[in-house]
Amino acid sequence: MIADNLRYFEQQLLGSKARLVAVTKTHPVERLQEAYDAGARLFGENKVQEMVAKQPELPQDIEWHLIGHLQTNKVKYVAPFVHTIQSIDSLKLLQEIEKQAAKHGRVIQGLLQFHIAEEETKFGLSLAEAEEILQSAAYQAMRHVQIAGVMGVATNTTDEAQLRREFRELRGYFEQLQTRYFAQQPAFREISMGMSSDFRLALEEGSTLIRVGSAIFGARNYGVSG
Repeated sequence: MIADNLRYFEQQLLGSKARLVAVTKTHPVERLQEAYDAGARLFGENKVQEMVAKQPELPQDIEWHLIGHLQTNKVKYVAPFVHTIQSIDSLKLLQEIEKQAAKHGRVIQGLLQFHIAEEETKFGLSLAEAEEILQSAAYQAMRHVQIAGVMGVATNTTDEAQLRREFRELRGYFEQLQTRYFAQQPAFREISMGMSSDFRLALEEGSTLIRVGSAIFGARNYGVSG
């Protein structure tokens, strides 16, 4: 089933620039291995603890993306192996990622998370806050974090017009930052938006990373194995 679901999404992505992040939260290692065997290589986790527990049990060429809110005191646990932290929402967090990545002689990719949803509970920056970070001397001195793009979580709604507006807003932020700060940096290329329910709209609006969990792995198992 997982292999069939992955094939379906890979077909949906044909002809687009987008890659699939298989969101693996709450799913056991066996199911992640099944996804790996079917060709998945980008795995997204929301919680540090879960990612740290699963990573040693799985093949080492997996590109791990942390997509949930990250507290600065937990960065040290993922710094040895995480590929991309999609949820950067403060200079303080960036500074900690820089510090911990330096300890391991690594460069960690990061996406700036923007607040695009109507819900107040979602984390994220405004454009002004993102620019303040990028203009800071602290950021400009960093050598172990590479900002590779932007990420956003749309409102949980079936209103397509609203979702499209929010995805366009995020793409607009990406384009403004690209022009102002990253014009000479081809590595700044990711727009992470779209999930199981709204990925088609996100693709139409220029997403390069879609984050899909339940449509690959089925319903989540909270506290239930198998």
